[in-house]
Amino acid sequence: MIRQAKGKTPRRPPKKPSSNQKDPVGVYCRVRPLGVEDNECCIEVISSSTIQLHAPEGFKTNRNGEYKEMQYSFKKVFGVSVSQIELFEHVAKPLVDDLIRGKNGLLFTYGVTGSGKTFTMTGSPGQGGLLPRSLDMIFKSIGPYQAKRYVFKTDDKNGLEIQNEVDALLERQRRENNLPVSKPTSSRQKLDPEIADMIKPEEAFEGDGVDEDSSYSVFVSYIEIYNNYIYDLLEETQEDAIKPKPPQSKILREDQTHNMYVAGCMEVEVKSAEEAFQVFWRGQKKRKVANTCLNRESSRSHSVLIIKLAQAPLDADGDNILQDKNQVTVSQLCLVDLAGSERTGRTGAEGTRIREAGNINQSLLNLRTCIEILRENQMCGTNRMVPYRDSKVTHLFKNYFDGEGKVRMVVCVNPKADDYEETLLVMRFAEMTQEVEVARPVDRPICGFTPGRRHRNQAFKEELSRKLEERGGPSDRDLPTVLSHMVHSLPPLPSCELTDPHDDITLPRLIEALQNRYRIRQMMIDEYNQAANRMKSMLQELDNSIISKDNFIHEQNGKLTEKDKAIQLNKAEIERLEKKTKMQEHKIDILQKTTKIYEDDKRSLQHELGTREQRLQREQSEKRRMEQRMHGVVTDTQHKWEKECDRRVNAMQLEMQNKLWVKDEKLKQLKAIVTESKPSGRPDPPPRQTQPKRPSREERLPAKRSASPSPIPTTTPVRPLHRRSRSAGGEKWVDHKPSSSLDLGTMLQPVIPNSIQVSTPSEKALSKCDRYVLTHQQVASDGEIETKLIKGEVIKTRGGGQSVQFTDIETLKQQLTTVPGRKRKSSEGKPANGASTDGAWTDTETRCSVAMEMRAGSKMGPGYEHHGITKRRKP
Repeated sequence: MIRQAKGKTPRRPPKKPSSNQKDPVGVYCRVRPLGVEDNECCIEVISSSTIQLHAPEGFKTNRNGEYKEMQYSFKKVFGVSVSQIELFEHVAKPLVDDLIRGKNGLLFTYGVTGSGKTFTMTGSPGQGGLLPRSLDMIFKSIGPYQAKRYVFKTDDKNGLEIQNEVDALLERQRRENNLPVSKPTSSRQKLDPEIADMIKPEEAFEGDGVDEDSSYSVFVSYIEIYNNYIYDLLEETQEDAIKPKPPQSKILREDQTHNMYVAGCMEVEVKSAEEAFQVFWRGQKKRKVANTCLNRESSRSHSVLIIKLAQAPLDADGDNILQDKNQVTVSQLCLVDLAGSERTGRTGAEGTRIREAGNINQSLLNLRTCIEILRENQMCGTNRMVPYRDSKVTHLFKNYFDGEGKVRMVVCVNPKADDYEETLLVMRFAEMTQEVEVARPVDRPICGFTPGRRHRNQAFKEELSRKLEERGGPSDRDLPTVLSHMVHSLPPLPSCELTDPHDDITLPRLIEALQNRYRIRQMMIDEYNQAANRMKSMLQELDNSIISKDNFIHEQNGKLTEKDKAIQLNKAEIERLEKKTKMQEHKIDILQKTTKIYEDDKRSLQHELGTREQRLQREQSEKRRMEQRMHGVVTDTQHKWEKECDRRVNAMQLEMQNKLWVKDEKLKQLKAIVTESKPSGRPDPPPRQTQPKRPSREERLPAKRSASPSPIPTTTPVRPLHRRSRSAGGEKWVDHKPSSSLDLGTMLQPVIPNSIQVSTPSEKALSKCDRYVLTHQQVASDGEIETKLIKGEVIKTRGGGQSVQFTDIETLKQQLTTVPGRKRKSSEGKPANGASTDGAWTDTETRCSVAMEMRAGSKMGPGYEHHGITKRRKP
């Protein structure tokens, strides 16, 4: 459908069909004649495929307050003067032809309340609608080729089985015995007067594609979908006037070929169009209808008539049906009369009618939603889930939209101005539906026998009967006729007139002829007796077989009784399972909605995760570049400070060497003064006023004093260090040192013997040890690194695991200790000769070293050692 509006750009052309062949949904439009009380018309038929909608007075369609004329195109538009037969010929006849060829079809009417949907589907006496004309065309086509009743039998699983002639005969006898005795009447008298003469004889159609070498059978089922529940309109229930039993709802199931069907629905085998329509009318009287302000008999439910056609090929001789279930072809045509969409404000409904209208509108809304998603998936290439299960109507016909058959829709519209808004919604839905494409069904294979078997068999029987008649055989005649024919076939008697008493020829000839006739008669009597004996034996065998069959029937009746009991039990079990299935379906719907929500959250989180991963990658790349740049800066700074440190060390070494040289010179002078102060009468020569020479290493060493009242010790006394035991017991430790721990570069380090060192604790390491220690480092308030040893015991849990109970925390802190230098004062003295000097030196060259000792301020646990270096002062 193409919608054209003034001032709008034309719609883009539809997509080309894919490689697999697809057909769009055929949408037709039928305009109902305007009522007598209605004066204003809002629909105009422009051509055979286009209609135009005019906005009524007082209805504005845009913000500027202007009227807008909308045009809609359909596959074909049927005006008010179109007859029912013309509508059937364009819409339903191709579906009936496909049904006979073994293909499925779906036809439904759609529109607002009072638009003529039921009339289009059912019709009236003399003006039969699509449904009775479809039934009439089916039986006009397959009438001579129908199988006997009960040869085809339903299996309650949406399939059909084939019975042999004996089983079908027994089934017919059992069904006839159960029927009440009534006077035989003609089929025309059986019809309801309301549905008599629906189709005129001159308006009948006959389909093409009937296989003359196959047998056919038609099954009819009629259901309604009321308040989203399925009810069987053909189900026979015992009516109780005191306490009527409400009808039981049916459930949808999926057969082996993944087609949806109504479980437990009654399927009636019909042999004529009148019988089929009588069955339909019997269910039509049970359909939910009500009187509303818009329609005197408004449909309150969606009705579905399912016509199922079974076809099976004949054997090679053309006499009997093949007893092979795989050769049975089942096709069905669904005729759906949808309830009309309506606004509760216009109908004036209350109570139950409001609930019915809400369920009708909800089911039609779900149908629109499914069509929208199908259209979006096909045109935009998306893969959204179609919510077929949200409504029984869409769930039942989901296979047709998936490619199980053709789909046709007749949109019925009422041209009166009061229905303009609803008609706009109907047109938009029809426009969207026509853009949906359904896969074309594949032709089903036919049995590989040569065609014309039925005609050849019939011709052979006619030829055999003709030859028997020519030879005097009992073709179709009764026994007296056969006997008279045999009597007339005897040889004729010769003339027996005697004119001469001495005639010796006539009498002997007569005697011979009579003897021949007698001999032939005796032979015929013998043959007749033999045939009679054979007939008696056959009758006796037949009687015996009848007796055995009666016994067999009694046995089968007993078995049937047992089967009926088992069926009752199975029905009770099925009802229980159906209730459970309903509950599970409700849970499935909830889970599907939850899954949809989770999928949306998952997609949003995945999108956010991808964005954050990209941001993280950018930050990591920036961090790597920054690290490379900072590494270069640190390297340059380190190289610069190394050069500066070398320069300062060299300068300090030079300064110390100069100070040492000056000190050595002073020592030499002091030595010279001391030497001069000895009691030798010869004074030392005065020193030369020259530049002092830098002493050598040996000269710089202090001279050993020979005599000293209190000698200075030459070695540093050894103070024994306190050494803890390595372990207080034989337990095993887990030494947990994180990979981020820093090496302080000191000699004083905790050591744990008999331990397992790990960077990350594991269950396997904990199961092998009894104690646990965790090394934790942090920066103290003075800027030094503080190390904490957190200790605990490994305890086994009841579940077979391990837990750690912390018992002690030990803190180790790095501290720099400075030992101040000791100054020795030199005592003043006078020389022996009483001469005064500037100062008296009491000691010689002193070389000092600083001793430093580091000890931990807290108690160490068992299994730890302290290693230190102590520097002492030398003399």
